[in-house]
Amino acid sequence: MKTIATALGLGVTTVSRALRDDPKIGLKTRMSVQEEARNLGYRPSRAGLRLRTGKTNVISLVLDTQEQVGSFVSEMIFGITEALAGTAYHLIVTPYSRLKDAMEPIRYLVETESVDGIIISRIEPDDERVRYMLEHDMPFATHGRTFAGLQHPYYDFDNEAFARIAVRRLANLGRRRLALLAPPADLSFHDHMRQGFQRELSQHGLEEVRFQAVTNDNSIEQIRYAVRDLMRQPVRPDGIVSSSGGVSGTGGALLAIIAGLADAGVSPGREVDIVTKQLFKRLPIFREQYHIVHEDVREAGRELTKSLIAAIDGQPAEALQSLAIPANVIWQIPEIP
Repeated sequence: MKTIATALGLGVTTVSRALRDDPKIGLKTRMSVQEEARNLGYRPSRAGLRLRTGKTNVISLVLDTQEQVGSFVSEMIFGITEALAGTAYHLIVTPYSRLKDAMEPIRYLVETESVDGIIISRIEPDDERVRYMLEHDMPFATHGRTFAGLQHPYYDFDNEAFARIAVRRLANLGRRRLALLAPPADLSFHDHMRQGFQRELSQHGLEEVRFQAVTNDNSIEQIRYAVRDLMRQPVRPDGIVSSSGGVSGTGGALLAIIAGLADAGVSPGREVDIVTKQLFKRLPIFREQYHIVHEDVREAGRELTKSLIAAIDGQPAEALQSLAIPANVIWQIPEIP
């Protein structure tokens, strides 16, 4: 600060306030001080910043290490970094394994005061992490909703609407027996999706053929064999709804379903139709017919970040809750080169 003050003919106090972007210092002065600081390679000390202001200017995205890095994680991080551009905040990713205690990274971040706010996913109906952060006054935002009457910032995709749209599309195609590749039962969006699926089945007088012991958390191989076994049953589905956003944005669950159908000698688009949730609107590598509903995870990252920063600034949780409602199915038949 002394170096900058000498170079610009300013007082050290003025330089200090300009570096903090104090609006009481003229904009021209702030800009010249900040430009000089950048030229000198100056970066504020995080430790000093926390001592002076009680803030770190850091937020954390807490992610399960088993999330697919190429799709969900990359799109989420892209959206977060877009929303952080032009702010004082920086992002760190805190990994954990769902095979261990999911509370461990949350406790660490809260107890060490490492961050100003936290974003979490894989939300449970009565999520222990949500209760803990509320009790400890840690600002946070969740990708998904809880059911326990807790008020907190969230951004969610309407999985009930997705399931209803998917069933409706299959019903309109004349399909009568449907299977749902659902999320794990302990997650909130499982309940939303199954409610929509069952309500729409009932409305159209359709029958469910259940997958046995497999969810969208299972490996591609496990899903493939589950589909194969399902299609070899005497009463098999003629429509499949996949809740997975896929691997690397290219439809990992869809790939597994198509492989399982091939194992059973069943042709997609003729004997069975597939509706799948995907992170990207176009999946150019497949030749089979399928129907997709787009879930924009990049937008989720942007909206979660905006809500989190607003929560850090003290805005009420009720004003920081949003739900993305899918409107339609995108019909696509990739061209064969």
